Amino acid sequence: MSTYKYDFVIVGAGLFGSIFARELTDAGAKCLVLDKRSHIGGNCYTRNEGGIQVHQYGAHIFHTNDTGVWNYINKFVEFNNYKHTLRSRYKDNMYSFPINMMTLHQLWGVKTPEEAKLKLDSVKLDIKSPSNLEEWALSQIGEEIYNIFIRGYTTKQWNCDPKDLPASIIKRIPIRLTYNDTYFADKYQGIPIGGYTQIFEKLLKDIPVEIGVDYLDHKEEFEKLGKRIVYTGGIDELFNYNLGVLGWRSLKFDEEEHQGDYQGAAVVNYNEESVPYTRICEHKHFEFQEHDHTIITKEYPQDWKKGKEKIYPVNTEENNNLYKQYRSQVDCEKYILGGRLATYKYYDMHQVIGSALHHCNAMSHHIAIK
Repeated sequence: MSTYKYDFVIVGAGLFGSIFARELTDAGAKCLVLDKRSHIGGNCYTRNEGGIQVHQYGAHIFHTNDTGVWNYINKFVEFNNYKHTLRSRYKDNMYSFPINMMTLHQLWGVKTPEEAKLKLDSVKLDIKSPSNLEEWALSQIGEEIYNIFIRGYTTKQWNCDPKDLPASIIKRIPIRLTYNDTYFADKYQGIPIGGYTQIFEKLLKDIPVEIGVDYLDHKEEFEKLGKRIVYTGGIDELFNYNLGVLGWRSLKFDEEEHQGDYQGAAVVNYNEESVPYTRICEHKHFEFQEHDHTIITKEYPQDWKKGKEKIYPVNTEENNNLYKQYRSQVDCEKYILGGRLATYKYYDMHQVIGSALHHCNAMSHHIAIK
């Protein structure tokens, strides 16, 4: 007979931890969920402010091509048909973004894809083997578009010269010779009607959850409570930074309430380096709401240090090698790692869901649940 009170102690009530808890509980396991924050939901957490669902940790737009993931998450919430179409501001001008035919018309007056292609071909720089973000962008879109849309925003976001960043960071931004201005091309897209937090309330229903509890402050105690630990926190924190600190970028979120409508769009990017924030989210537009008031959030990129939220992993070769060293210290018989923080990867929500479900399926094959 097991001496453990729980089959799994799950550290983190975000997507990975909550899905793992739901699936393994339904399979017969005893699970305990911990979160050091004062709420469940991780970075997906939304809260109701006067009828407006505020995305507390920045805009979260659900999108996926995976029918299985889409069907799974729809068991817990109904989605609207929001398609992400952001706007981009540079100096006194507003542009359609991501770069599409409307953007190119606003810049150059071109009206057809052929005109746009000829113009783009004429401004691209001839760089045979781009070795960094800046070179790749210049080889694809030329100096004018790079300076308006990419250089300042990227410098603010990562606090370094784009020459020092890998091209992979920008390759996820589409460039289209059509008038399609939706950011994501995925088959399934939307925002949960009534916010994201309800998903986690349903996932964690009838499962013991302790919030405001830092696992690392009571690590030995919880290791004795759970046969396995599902850990979704920072891997360097797990080992008290004994090999050094992994690089992260953080964000500071400043909320404001205004009357009427503030910007007429859910998200507007601010591309100038002299503007300290990268974007403003106006939350009511995610659900097509009309209120007399509105709530906006300005996002200020900042370096991460202890006490701040880890948002974006800085996946330099040096950091990735450090992560591998931390990973080699993990007791894989005791610990299961999941989510963005523990695996040191930038994940979209659908990727975390897929990963969690994959781990749950693996558990059913390797662990006998009594």
